[in-house]
Amino acid sequence: MPHAIVWVDLPVRDLDHAIRFYAAVLGRPVNREGGPGFQFAVLPHEGNEVGGCLVPAGGELMQPSMDGPLVYLDADGRLAEAVAAAQAQGGQLLMAPHKIGPHGWRAVVADGQGNRVALHSRTHQDSPAGGGRG
Repeated sequence: MPHAIVWVDLPVRDLDHAIRFYAAVLGRPVNREGGPGFQFAVLPHEGNEVGGCLVPAGGELMQPSMDGPLVYLDADGRLAEAVAAAQAQGGQLLMAPHKIGPHGWRAVVADGQGNRVALHSRTHQDSPAGGGRG
């Protein structure tokens, strides 16, 4: 079955900082790409997995937002580690890890670029950032 969401462009103010932040949070490399006059960084994904990239903010349509759609990033089996990495990279914990019904656990962080993102895990973990049991 095809995915309803196929790609995400996440606008950022500082591409270098965003690459370090998301690589630390995801625990995998985030690769810079581009060509003459444009740069972006691709979030790790393989094959038909839903993917995305970090794009420099610009114009009315490409600005970071704490109010728009909430993008969920895979932190399966490493939610506490991902939260700690987000904070170590200058991110802010907005919602401590908590159960989201039968869908697992999530934490919500601000990325320091003006975006909020959810970190998702199917399994429960205690979080050193405070929370997680429920």
